[in-house]
Amino acid sequence: MNPVPLTFAPVLPWWVIAASALAVVASTALLLARGTRPSRKNRPVLLRAAALLLLLAAALRPGWSGGDARTAAAGLDVFFVVDSSTSMAAEDYGTGAPRLDGVRSDIAAIARELAGAKFALITFDSDAGVRMPLTRDADALAAATDILQPQAAVYARGSSVTAAGPVLKERLTAAREQHPGRPAVVFYLGDGENTSMKQAAADLGIDPGLVSGGAVLGYGSGQGGRMVAGDGAYLQENVDGGRQDALSRIDEGQLRRIADGLGVPYVHRDSGDAIGAALDDARPGNLSAAEEDGEGRTELYWIPALLAFAAALPGPTRHAVELRRLSAGVTRTGRGGGTP
Repeated sequence: MNPVPLTFAPVLPWWVIAASALAVVASTALLLARGTRPSRKNRPVLLRAAALLLLLAAALRPGWSGGDARTAAAGLDVFFVVDSSTSMAAEDYGTGAPRLDGVRSDIAAIARELAGAKFALITFDSDAGVRMPLTRDADALAAATDILQPQAAVYARGSSVTAAGPVLKERLTAAREQHPGRPAVVFYLGDGENTSMKQAAADLGIDPGLVSGGAVLGYGSGQGGRMVAGDGAYLQENVDGGRQDALSRIDEGQLRRIADGLGVPYVHRDSGDAIGAALDDARPGNLSAAEEDGEGRTELYWIPALLAFAAALPGPTRHAVELRRLSAGVTRTGRGGGTP
């Protein structure tokens, strides 16, 4: 088995680190050579010198070749456009989970893959709105996604699958004006079912030049799924004079038209599907955490940094004990009263 080579990626120029190390060694030797102090008095000097040298060693950033070389997609704007209409409560994701569960899972997975990017969340049902503007706060995205709920049936007025188009266009345009050249990625997550009384547009009406990549992710099945209403019962519909559970079915044709309008691929999603399969076709350029040239490295700078902390710890601890002893002595003197 070949030994793993140790590499260095110093955070300061080599000559600065070397000169600093020589200065620490020289000053320590001078302090130890001066006077005839007991050996126990030299220990703090040696510990401080060791702490400084270990910090300089950490500044060399030692590491082993062969680690993970992925870098965060820090120069990327990611827009999630989520269908939150009543049909997203249909229980045909996997083995009977609501479609919105799949949406939450996929957003979390994409955010992990594109760590460091800016994220925005737009939702639509009867209307469209921005739930979260562009931010690098991944915790805010997780919180906004966790509280996503499908529109209650009692408030539903029919949803258009392209309702988010104007809002998305406005946000993409603003991002382009604020940061020209910064790529924008759009992930549209929905079932494609249009229940609006108005005829749905073929696509979102977005200039493909505003979109650098992304995907349309579809949820649901052709057989359809039942939808739970706000009271916990399933939604009903009139069929041949009777009442039965209403079914919502995915419209993949509409989802593909939306994908074509954005210039991104369409991918059907189901429980257990790895997000990598959906992202492979969605990252033609620098969408994802990209591999650096050459091998990666496993960072080891934390080892000398931890040892430096251990070497420096006795000094503050000793001073704290001494201050406590002096404070206790002053307290006892004050309690003793006046001059005898």
